[in-house]
Amino acid sequence: MGPRSRERRAGAVQNTNDSSALSKSSLAARGYVHDTFAALLVPGTARRAPLIHRGYYVRARAVRHCVRAFLERTCAAPGAPRGQVVSLGAGSDSLYFRLKSAGRLAGAAVWEVDFPDVARRKAERIRDMPKLRALTGPFQSGDPASPLCFESPDYRILGLDLRQLPQLDRALAAAGLDAASPTLLLAEAVLTYLEPDDAAALITWAARRFPNALFVVYEQMRPHDAFGQFMLQHFRQLNSPLHGLDRFPDLEAQRHRFLQAGWTACSAMDMNGFYRCLVPAEERGRMESLEPFDEFEEWHLKCAHYFILAASRGDALSQTLVFPSSDAFPRVDPAAPSGVFPAMVVTSDSQGPNLKRYGHTSVLLSSGIILSAGGFGEQEGRHCRISKFHLLSRYCDTEWKGNQICGWGTGAQWDGRLYHTMTRLSDTQVLVLGGRLSPVTPALGILQLHFCKNENNSTENLSVTVTKAGPEEDSTLSRWRHSTIEVSYENQKYLFVYGGLGASEEPLSSVLFLKPISCGFLWESIVIQPPITPRYSHTAHVLNGKLLLVGGVWIHSSSIPGVTVIDLTTGLSSEYQIDTVCVPWPLMLHNHTSVLLPEEQQLLLLGGGGNCFSFGTYFNPHTVTLDLSSLSARRLFSYSTLKLLESRNSISCIIILCISIWHSINPGTEQGSLIAYDFMPH
Repeated sequence: MGPRSRERRAGAVQNTNDSSALSKSSLAARGYVHDTFAALLVPGTARRAPLIHRGYYVRARAVRHCVRAFLERTCAAPGAPRGQVVSLGAGSDSLYFRLKSAGRLAGAAVWEVDFPDVARRKAERIRDMPKLRALTGPFQSGDPASPLCFESPDYRILGLDLRQLPQLDRALAAAGLDAASPTLLLAEAVLTYLEPDDAAALITWAARRFPNALFVVYEQMRPHDAFGQFMLQHFRQLNSPLHGLDRFPDLEAQRHRFLQAGWTACSAMDMNGFYRCLVPAEERGRMESLEPFDEFEEWHLKCAHYFILAASRGDALSQTLVFPSSDAFPRVDPAAPSGVFPAMVVTSDSQGPNLKRYGHTSVLLSSGIILSAGGFGEQEGRHCRISKFHLLSRYCDTEWKGNQICGWGTGAQWDGRLYHTMTRLSDTQVLVLGGRLSPVTPALGILQLHFCKNENNSTENLSVTVTKAGPEEDSTLSRWRHSTIEVSYENQKYLFVYGGLGASEEPLSSVLFLKPISCGFLWESIVIQPPITPRYSHTAHVLNGKLLLVGGVWIHSSSIPGVTVIDLTTGLSSEYQIDTVCVPWPLMLHNHTSVLLPEEQQLLLLGGGGNCFSFGTYFNPHTVTLDLSSLSARRLFSYSTLKLLESRNSISCIIILCISIWHSINPGTEQGSLIAYDFMPH
């Protein structure tokens, strides 16, 4: 990269500081954090969306947690050496002023480093603000030829390029930094903007320079899934690409990166884990009540793609428990994949079946006719909640044609719920369950839709009657982004309900059957083995006695949701990946709908996507089919394991019970064989 390119890239990175500073100011203005200084350090104001506020809130909490852990460890003991906080790429952050006003710098000082233009601008801002000067105390402005832009007894601002390590080392030493004292190095969304070799050199330099230190990093990860790809594209368009994510795509790679560079201990967690484990429940409740919110997929996906890491050197700081053990936020990883479902884009005419929307619902009314309702997407050239309904009709083997339906004739009974499910009961009846009326109001009660075609039997205009089919105050139905499907279980017909979100904003793991009875419905549950990862915003279908859970969002695993297959006879589950080689990437499998075509053994995926944090809104541009033929074309073995440990004559006996062996081609396969193994102890 030439000098001009490096200069342009540096300017783009500096622009990310300005955007971040405005977001932090908006965060404080809305009461998410207590920070009266953020607005003083940035010119202008901006009102950010609730999703941006939540993202910056968990970032602020994570950094605060690490800084406080360091200060409490190093400055608590009488006579302890002065603690040092070195903020790399500090930008317009107000960390020093928040610590000083809270009385946390009695035994510590702060050094900030950023590009010279950013550092000088911040120093000038402080000099112009009496409220800021009152906290810094007496100060000096640095010589214009010196990297030191601002100096007070416990605060220095330096204008330096982090890629120039010899100059950085000399300037910090000249500004009074003592390498032997306990030091916290903070890199908040900084290392990822450096070329990988420059970032590696900085990490190694810090490990060698500071024998008693804590290095805290907050930045992005997981570049290979759909959200990660869209995130990378966003930063490339800003001319500030994220570097090194291919080399260090996950937490384990990041930990190994620091240990290899000379740090003696390292712990890290994604922001979903941090939020659930280290933000108290009462505080979470306070934050979640500040603004109406209805972008849970993007909130959880954003948190899954950012991490907080703390690497340490020295005996004292290596004992600092910054993050809890992994058991505090248990992982529920899916089983190893049992197979792959190929995906392909559906061929269509100029109108196309493509639904650029998400949060909608789709249902197969009859063979080759699919109705989609609601959601957020593109309508009449703008992004909005969709008021028109979409009918997708197949007019040959591979071609689909779409048209809009404007009038439903439902009157006031249709309550406008979103993120609900629609389950086909017959060619003319659909059951509507769950959903939300607004970001703060769940849609309770069950609705039943009755469809009638017009006199010439055309599908272009349908009339709909809505009736209430259950009690309105059934709290079990207070869920959204769940899935429902009609199933047969033990010779009984049920409506299967799985997952979704509830009032706690955490994915639900309950598996429920809604059993029709004479006076309404009855809930029953089923045990699945091996346990499946809690998820929401997925879809569900039944094919050949097997329940399919398609896509969705989960926070208890770092893998990508594909298709979970559950045998409804045995309760045994297996996982399948989706092969997207033939599909334009990225394909976001949340907020989508899917329609099963059982005769073709295909699954039609319609719409999906979402508002991807500050990166923009993404709609899946194509309708996609999954080929499910492998479910019936291959032999499936389903096992469950019963472990019986019996201490008798020092022998442990493990009994493995084969619950079911099934073969679609040869149904006479033996079932229920019992195998026992004896193990002699060593």
